[in-house]
Amino acid sequence: MSLMTFLMCMEKLEELILFTEAANKWEYANIKGLPDYMKTCLNAPFDTTTEMSHKIYIKHGWNPKEFLQNAWAELCNAFLVEARWFASEHLPTTKELFEEWSGTLLRLWDDLGSAKQEYQLQHTVKKIKKILRSKLSSYSQVEELIMIDAIQRLGLEHYFHDDIHDVLERHHVHCITMVEDGSNLHDVALRFRLLRQAGYNVSAEILNRFKNKDGKFSKELDRDMKGRMSLFEASQLSTPGDHIVDDAIEFCESLLKSNLMNGSGQSDEARVIRTTLHNPYHKSLPRLLRQNEVNNFEISMKNLHDCCGITDWIKEVQYLAMIDVNESQIIHREEIIQMVERALLGGEAEVCKKSTSQMAYVVIVILPAPNMTELRTELTKAISFIYIIDDIFDVYGSLEELTLFTEAVNRWDYTNIKGLPDCMSMCLKALYDTTDSISAKWAELCNAFLLEMRWFSLGYLPTTEEYLENGKISSGVYVVYANVFSLLGEAVNHRSTNLFNSHHSIVSSAAEILRLWDDLGTSKDENQDGYDGSFIECYMNQYKGSSAESAHECVHLMISDAWKCLNKECLSHSPISAEFKVAFLNLARMIPIMYNYDENQRLPSLEKHMKSVLHVQ
Repeated sequence: MSLMTFLMCMEKLEELILFTEAANKWEYANIKGLPDYMKTCLNAPFDTTTEMSHKIYIKHGWNPKEFLQNAWAELCNAFLVEARWFASEHLPTTKELFEEWSGTLLRLWDDLGSAKQEYQLQHTVKKIKKILRSKLSSYSQVEELIMIDAIQRLGLEHYFHDDIHDVLERHHVHCITMVEDGSNLHDVALRFRLLRQAGYNVSAEILNRFKNKDGKFSKELDRDMKGRMSLFEASQLSTPGDHIVDDAIEFCESLLKSNLMNGSGQSDEARVIRTTLHNPYHKSLPRLLRQNEVNNFEISMKNLHDCCGITDWIKEVQYLAMIDVNESQIIHREEIIQMVERALLGGEAEVCKKSTSQMAYVVIVILPAPNMTELRTELTKAISFIYIIDDIFDVYGSLEELTLFTEAVNRWDYTNIKGLPDCMSMCLKALYDTTDSISAKWAELCNAFLLEMRWFSLGYLPTTEEYLENGKISSGVYVVYANVFSLLGEAVNHRSTNLFNSHHSIVSSAAEILRLWDDLGTSKDENQDGYDGSFIECYMNQYKGSSAESAHECVHLMISDAWKCLNKECLSHSPISAEFKVAFLNLARMIPIMYNYDENQRLPSLEKHMKSVLHVQ
């Protein structure tokens, strides 16, 4: 006789309630009124669950007892619902039956799978922490730094924040209290990079030991492939005035490119060199790249580092990355589905040509932490408005209408406005209802858009300085800044309140990178008939006789300088949080992918990364 038949044959509903209560508590000794035959029945699943859990733990290292207990409780709860239907002579609908049983079974299956994966994740994290701590035997042991590099390259540092801090703090103390005793270029450059990435303002003077009497990097380094790759990665953290690091970029880049030309382009080493040149860690987003890298990660690490003891931890780090990828995909897919369903202004917002899923994806990059779902939802709304207003100015409004629109935003009042098209009125109302706390930033954005429209209507090409100063505002980055500032709670810190109304250097640098990268592209939205001036056009007008090539070269140099300023601010002491700094570092890292248009005016790189992170086939 099955458990369900056994229960349904019992006469007293009160006894079934007691039976279900015992199953939920997973004990029956203290439940009064429970018949002996019910206790005997309960003994079977109790004993079986204990025995099965023990066997699974011995074989797989995972104890599922708690989740099996919950499964039995869920099953008995479902049976009790049916018994109550029977006792009240209620004939359930097919919908009630389906919801009761399908919901129970799917929930149990999902909970069991999720619980097992969460247990495996936490168990693996503990194992990696134990291994990392075992590498603390001596300062000269560089393997702990290699472990940190591996963890960060796979986007797993949030699991090991305190452990990584302890290791790097110890290395930093050694750097500032003792003469750097490493003679290996790879090790010195790796330590320099990891410390600067963590915000330690390590002097670039430690790289001077690898220069000859002429002030150039020694030719002996030509044969040190791992050292050159490590130095090239470190050189991405250059700050203004870091001439040693600037020399390192030129030295390493030319040699690495030469090695690619003269060697086998299909070898593992060549693949790692290409990745280093095109996607140096500091300027890339590892969580975007790891989906394709995780399976070959051990090979990549062996080409980047001398990894004598790598075998005792690399598989664990890879396994953790696979679990984390799966969990991230589930979280982000659900977020994007919800964001698309709630797409701002619904089907009436035809002015918003940008894909909501793309905007949500950019927000995932800016605020990547798993616990930031609500913050990402709010930031997606703000970015949606930026694109909507941009399209209104570029496509849908006359200069007179746009002037009225901008005046309304500056007054922060949408009532009694005559002469505006419906799309503008709708946008204004939604803007007021959604983002009241940062009205000044929206006014600043609209003023910048309006200035660009006036330039166009007058046939005026601004100077590069005028264009870039206004272009950083019209990029929308300052609106993103205000939202992130509020969402991360920076305003709570009294030292930070003045920053809210300013253009912080970190944000200004990110805005400059975005504006210049956008102008490097050849894209024009195919439905956009409005003005879309660029820095390139302004440069060639200001410097008569200059070529497009020289203008592009100037833009690349300016982007490089903006990155140096961004790096400097991340190394400086300021009242803003590390999370805030990382948000705008991630935005700067994302920008080349956002504006990498192909000949069909599409964004294949962005689409590829979206599919990778969301696991869309």
